[in-house]
Amino acid sequence: MPVGPSPTFPALGIGMDSCVIPLRRGGLSLVQTTDCFYRLVEDPYMMGRTASANVLSDLYAMGITECDMLMLLSVSQSMSEEEREKVTPLMVKGFRDSTEEGGTAVTCGQTMVNPWLIIGRVATVVCQPNEFITPDSAVVGDVLVLTKPLGTQVAVSAHQWLDNPERWNKVKMVVSREQVELAYQEAMLNMATLNRTAAGLMHTFNAHAATDITGFGILGHSQNLEKQQRKEVSFVIHNLPIIAKMAAVSKASGRFGLLQGTSAETSGELLICLPREQAARFCSEIISSKYGEGHQAWILSIVEKGIIEVLSRGATAAALAPDNSNVSSEPCS
Repeated sequence: MPVGPSPTFPALGIGMDSCVIPLRRGGLSLVQTTDCFYRLVEDPYMMGRTASANVLSDLYAMGITECDMLMLLSVSQSMSEEEREKVTPLMVKGFRDSTEEGGTAVTCGQTMVNPWLIIGRVATVVCQPNEFITPDSAVVGDVLVLTKPLGTQVAVSAHQWLDNPERWNKVKMVVSREQVELAYQEAMLNMATLNRTAAGLMHTFNAHAATDITGFGILGHSQNLEKQQRKEVSFVIHNLPIIAKMAAVSKASGRFGLLQGTSAETSGELLICLPREQAARFCSEIISSKYGEGHQAWILSIVEKGIIEVLSRGATAAALAPDNSNVSSEPCS
């Protein structure tokens, strides 16, 4: 039996969010992803929630809202028995709470001891073709929408620098300790927030493609998504929504490349290609109180032909935005 991509389900390239494996019977496909990472924030409970949300976003980027889960947990050898007894249950609780919020449950998993504290998961679903959206159908004129602000890596790092005088001295002229604390709290909340509502609305508003923004930054993930498209298109990003003051911190520190689109995100936002006539409606719907607190989304630009880039005027808009709000040169409302 020949092995290769199905003409119905084209193979997803390296760097995309999930694998899609056509099964031999019933016209079904297995969609699966896995991820894990080291301690990122100080709160073990929020760390567990973030780990869960991070992996689920790989499936959410394909419009999948239900799955089955395995948990991967590595407890550090350097932790004392008391630390393990306090930290581990809190991480697991955060993980389970997030999983239940996402409409699924942890069925089993694997626990180990090694030099590092690591938490992650495997997310799996078997579904019909109409239950997921392959990330390959963007067309010229589509609108790019982002579901969370950028800047989580910068905010987490800046918070760590509060106890590192050498690093703090480089940025203290552009941000206060109080502003760093606020940015850190917002980053933690954003990382723990599920993209499940956006995933469901991708079907409602006929999304053509999507990806979640994580380790490659918005530029890297945009490039990966652009390469996956069946038609000749490129994404030209004009606007960058950024957590307040984090653009200034990135610039002053000489790190991250936040305004250049290369700063990594954790449990980040979905970048969604929507038909032009549906984008504003998507944004109005996602902020609706019918989905709990609602979540703001931002229009970044449109799908065009040409070289992919993050334009400098987007960076300027980010740098000059008010200090007390997230940045958006073109908010959806």
